[in-house]
Formats: sequence, structure tokens, C-alpha cells
Amino acid sequence: MDNATRRTGIAHLPLHGGKAPAWLFSRMTKLAREITIAIISDFGPAEMLNRLSDPCWFQALGCVLGFDWHSSGVTTTTCGAIKEGIRGMERDLGFFVAGGKGGTSRKTPLEIESAGHLINADASKLIYASRIAAKVDNNAVQDGYQLYHHVFCFTSDGSWAVVQQGMNEENLYARRYHWLGEKVNDFVCEPHSAICTEKAPIHSI
Repeated sequence: MDNATRRTGIAHLPLHGGKAPAWLFSRMTKLAREITIAIISDFGPAEMLNRLSDPCWFQALGCVLGFDWHSSGVTTTTCGAIKEGIRGMERDLGFFVAGGKGGTSRKTPLEIESAGHLINADASKLIYASRIAAKVDNNAVQDGYQLYHHVFCFTSDGSWAVVQQGMNEENLYARRYHWLGEKVNDFVCEPHSAICTEKAPIHSI
């Protein structure tokens, strides 16, 4: 796989603590599963990556699932609902979700590796893409946002996308970063193709 990356967007969200109520997350999980199955059945797993890499579509998905607060939590709950919703179906769908919030994000390489026998791609290259995408937004982009959430979505053929989020404890905002793996050779020199912010959106889909 010679895919590298194109960053597809940034979203800014108020930083809120807590977690989604269990009854709500249960419903989100069921609906996320059906939406994911429908998209992949009609358009293929790569289309799911394309949609998740669009910050506007992702935000809308979170609202459709039931988490309609303008909050940092929409990122963690939406990704969590998708991951939990397709659990056990990944091989049939050809679509996998690794990582998550906090300590779970650090398990991303192991989760990618554990799916290696189910995909037709080099898992080590996916692990590299996951780590470098996180390093770029956490270290190379010096914007004051510390990553605490990292989700790496990938398909059987090695295509991938990243949804990750950082927090700024001074301004109490979270910032979500979307990545989409493409056939380019550089992680840092490709410009944004979409930026979505709460104050001055310059591009919307």
C-alpha cells in the first residue's frame, strides 16, 4: 500500500466532560450499525471512509445517531458507537475500527495488528499511518491541543481514515482532525481540502 494522506478538515467543539447516558449510547450503537451496513452495502467500505473524513458529514451523523449537543462528546460517542456497532461484523463488511478515547487510543496499533490476518494489506503500514497522523496533529501542528482521542478506520484493501481530537484546557475547546488516506507520498505537505470551525467556516460540504 503506497497510500499517504490528505487532511480533510478541522472542527472546533466546546470541551465538555462526562459521557453519554447508557440508554442513549445503546440506541446510537444500533443505529450506527445499520447506517454503516447500508452505506457499505450500497457503496462499498471506501465510501464509509470518505464520509467519516468529512467533518460536516461526521457532525451530522452524530446528530442523526442522537448525540445532538454541540460538544466535544460527539466525536468520542459517534466513533465509539460505530466501533461497537460493527463488532463481530468487520470481516464481512471489510471495514474495521481501531482505537478510541484515552487509554484505548494507545491500543490502536495492537488492534490493527490483531486484524492483520483478516485484511489484504500490510498491517505495519497501517500502524505507521496511524502513528504519524497522531504525531502530526499532536506535535507538528503546535496549536495547543493535546490529543486524547484517536480512531483509525481501515478497509480490507488497506484504505484508511483517521478521526482524532485534541483538547485545550485554557480555552476549554476541543478540536477534531479528519484524515483520509490517498495515493500521495507525504504526510505533511498536502494542504487542507476542508476546514470547519464554529466561528469562521471557510469551506462546507
